[in-house]
Amino acid sequence: MSIFLQLPPTRILYQDELFFIIRDGFPVSPGHLLIISNAVRADYFALTQEEQQHLPLVLAKAKQFVEQDFQPDGYNLGMNCGPAAGQTVPHFHCHLIPRYAGDMTDPRGGVRHCIAGKGYY
Repeated sequence: MSIFLQLPPTRILYQDELFFIIRDGFPVSPGHLLIISNAVRADYFALTQEEQQHLPLVLAKAKQFVEQDFQPDGYNLGMNCGPAAGQTVPHFHCHLIPRYAGDMTDPRGGVRHCIAGKGYY
């Protein structure tokens, strides 16, 4: 069984027919949230077409939750698809990571830094 389906209901900030939102248990920045599919799907590519089309609406809802308590200057969206990409929980989840001016010396390259040395261009 997925660890996400074992969470207490008090951890859930929002839920609809396809997804739910929680605060990340190991946040990399203030306001870091996870958007998780209600049905266990391995990753983004295993989502149904309906789920893929609905995801942007839930991401917008997650952004609203972040902005209730924080004033980020930007965001990173992250979906690790498969163990080679760093996925450790085989249940679809998307990271919404708020970013703040000055949280890194040089944020240029963003998610491109997932492969050492490749983020610089």
